[in-house]
Amino acid sequence: MQDLEHILQRQKYLENLNPEFIRFIVGCASNVRFKTNDYIFHEGEEAKHFYIIRKGLVVIQMPLIAGKTLTIQSLGENDILGWSWLFPPYHWHFSALVKKDTRAIALDGECLRNKCEQNHELGYELMKRFSHIVDQRLHSAREQILDIYAQTSRYASSNA
Repeated sequence: MQDLEHILQRQKYLENLNPEFIRFIVGCASNVRFKTNDYIFHEGEEAKHFYIIRKGLVVIQMPLIAGKTLTIQSLGENDILGWSWLFPPYHWHFSALVKKDTRAIALDGECLRNKCEQNHELGYELMKRFSHIVDQRLHSAREQILDIYAQTSRYASSNA
């Protein structure tokens, strides 16, 4: 646990978090590995964890028509993957595909929610930090969708 505590202290989204809070949440953390082309989660599944990527590459995707997918964002070292563990009904809004073998720290969402109930100051700090991640992901999704719309509009007008 000492190593995980040290890793969490260095993570940019937990930067300047009270060291007592880090010690409090480390019990919810574990090391995980994913291989290239593995899905970490799929849209609609129960969101049980979030991940701090230590090494590797993961893309966040959303489904399109006819089985195609749209990549919303690529995540690498020190990025946070997942925010759906924090907001009811705790289901993933996107899918996550491993593009390069990935090592990460998984944090158990239920464990963290319980700790936030025990310590509202911790809950407030995590909420502030994760609201930034939610905003960033939704902004990325919007940009990708607008790009598709613009390309479709150009294609339609050039074939008219």
